[in-house]
Amino acid sequence: MVATEIKCEIKDITLAQQGKKQIDWAFKDMPVLKQIRERFIKEQPFKGLKLSACVHVTKETAALCTVMQAGGADAILVASNPLSTQDDVAAALVKYYNIPVFAVAGETVDQYKQHIEEAINHNPDIIIDDGCDIVSLIHDKRPDLTGKIIGSTEETTTGIIRLQAMEKQGTLGFPAVGVNTSLTKHLYDNRYGTGQSSFDGVMRAANILVAGKTVVVSGYGWCGKGVALRAKALGANVIVCEVDPLKALEAAMEGYRVMPISQAAKEGDIFLTVTGDKHVIDVEHLMSMKDGVFVGNVGHFDWEINVGGIKQYTKEIKQIRPNLEEYVLNNGKSIYVLCQGRLVNLIAAEGHPASVMDMSFANQALGIEFLVKNKGKLENKLYTLPVEVDMKIAQLKLSSMGIEIDTLTEEQKEYLNSWKI
Repeated sequence: MVATEIKCEIKDITLAQQGKKQIDWAFKDMPVLKQIRERFIKEQPFKGLKLSACVHVTKETAALCTVMQAGGADAILVASNPLSTQDDVAAALVKYYNIPVFAVAGETVDQYKQHIEEAINHNPDIIIDDGCDIVSLIHDKRPDLTGKIIGSTEETTTGIIRLQAMEKQGTLGFPAVGVNTSLTKHLYDNRYGTGQSSFDGVMRAANILVAGKTVVVSGYGWCGKGVALRAKALGANVIVCEVDPLKALEAAMEGYRVMPISQAAKEGDIFLTVTGDKHVIDVEHLMSMKDGVFVGNVGHFDWEINVGGIKQYTKEIKQIRPNLEEYVLNNGKSIYVLCQGRLVNLIAAEGHPASVMDMSFANQALGIEFLVKNKGKLENKLYTLPVEVDMKIAQLKLSSMGIEIDTLTEEQKEYLNSWKI
């Protein structure tokens, strides 16, 4: 792959200069993270600690890793998805920041697993995880490491579900911070970031018009809300599929049609899964779809759409464009699969804009700091960052946007804190 002074596995070190430009470009739109970096440089909260990060290797996550390094962490980075790596960014982290990176766009599943092993072999004190990949494998294969680990942060809904299951079963071996539950993460990253970047990916992969189409969104969590919102703004007729009655009711009250996927499969033109669950679009649904539909996934793992299962009912698979395959089915219809069923917004596009990830990664950085500062004081459970941290991030973001807000007078504060009329 590449020969460097540090152990790594990347595509091409000569891509580093372009990658450095990408990281610098991201930082221009990440004012909150820059302020945190300045404080970390002075305070060195992670001095002497080893950090293993398993995230999508993009210019924005690279910015986060350099901030953690600036705070004293001995960091290593591996990819949380075999197809989402930006090879120039990986090269830049190796050449200009001396951060070992194990990530190659298009790497095999075996390579991906080997890279996770590299992150574990780094013997981390702290972990930044995306999908709970490192944490799950440590608990499964290397439980001897759990006693050393101070804690981990988790970025995704999928990872949060896994951590909640571990906590419920009493198997979680160290504290974890669910960054995804912070308001300045899920209200903005999930809704605005996922909504915009998903259709950026769809249009780059297929170059289709969304207006006038029927878009089916499976899952109406914060990511699903963002996808539905952007689909509607682009002129689509939106159908939402849900299993949660409260979320389904909310979608209906927002003006979307709500129905089971078995019914929606027959009506949709573009399908996007945003659930974190398995086979929410299964073989029977794919077989009942109209000829020429587009199917894509915005969830963390590639099993939300049963792409593997539909292959046994497929006569031919044609590569139409780099991230678009036509499945010619035995029933004579064709289905167009985006990005092999993997994250369309990170594989066909570039993921969320830096200005959104600024808040998400501020939560990541402060989440690790919270774990380190409270070492030995926390139970082995899943935590949410204190609301004061959320408020501080929001204040910093507003300030960077040149927005001022009102403040309560002493009289107003007293009134709000009193029960007397």
